[in-house]
Amino acid sequence: MIRIALPLAGLVLLALAPLALSDYGLGLLIGMAGYVTLASSWALFSGHTRYISLATVAFYGTGAYTVAVLNEALPYPLVLLAAGGIGAALALLVGLSTLRLAGVYFVIFTFGLAELVRQLITWYEVTITGTLGRYIFLDITPAQIYWQLLALAALTLALTAWMHRRPLGLALRVIGDDEVVAAHAGINLARVKLVAFTLSATIITLAGAIASPRWVYVEPAIVFNPTVSFLTVIMALLGGANRLWGPLLGAVPLFLLFEYLSVHFPDTYPIFLGALFIAVVFVLPEGVLAGLEKLRLRRRPTTREAKA
Repeated sequence: MIRIALPLAGLVLLALAPLALSDYGLGLLIGMAGYVTLASSWALFSGHTRYISLATVAFYGTGAYTVAVLNEALPYPLVLLAAGGIGAALALLVGLSTLRLAGVYFVIFTFGLAELVRQLITWYEVTITGTLGRYIFLDITPAQIYWQLLALAALTLALTAWMHRRPLGLALRVIGDDEVVAAHAGINLARVKLVAFTLSATIITLAGAIASPRWVYVEPAIVFNPTVSFLTVIMALLGGANRLWGPLLGAVPLFLLFEYLSVHFPDTYPIFLGALFIAVVFVLPEGVLAGLEKLRLRRRPTTREAKA
């Protein structure tokens, strides 16, 4: 009961926060809610399968551009529905053709996918429409953007918790440990990976769609910035991508740190990003939560020590 009551109480407090914060504080909350959503949805697929995807910004940017294209043609709820559908369709197409790849090949492909989508949209805008960017004319306040992202983050965490207790979550963990064993155990590798990848990508696309009105003007260089993909991976890995609260634990402090560094050290900011990525991989490959658990187990007295 406490496990449910505490997160709900925290969610209510976070929902009320915009009423007491300045515009700058609200902007920080929007950024944190966005990256918690991205890191948690990325971990939905990659956390257990250990498939490191750098395609986050491909779906994030697709969601933002969908809103930019359709915001004057459809009501806002239908625009979000269309963005989610496009993200799911793109994920199915990509998943069916590439989820047989693994290791470094999958990493390279997903990074290339993000660049391919950016270049295709740039070519279409310049060649077909004769322009490069688009304006978003939606009467949506920053507080409303925050509440939508907060709801999406809560939904993502709830979906993750639900999956952890279902055969789908178990199948993903087995695949992450050893795909050969998973196949011999009767797990349909292609179907399980495709379902998880599509769920993850759809949520990421919706996050991009919800956040897009904040920019007012979007173009490929803005919404397809590869930094988004790298930040998402670092945040999820730091907290623990295979834990429910791990992505949140990594996203909140790292977002605040990167916000500070980007303001005070704009020229050297990417160096900090690269150094932190290397440090996370080598020092805390399983995340902070796993590291704390190992430390606690080491300090726990053995039966003989307890009797003494």
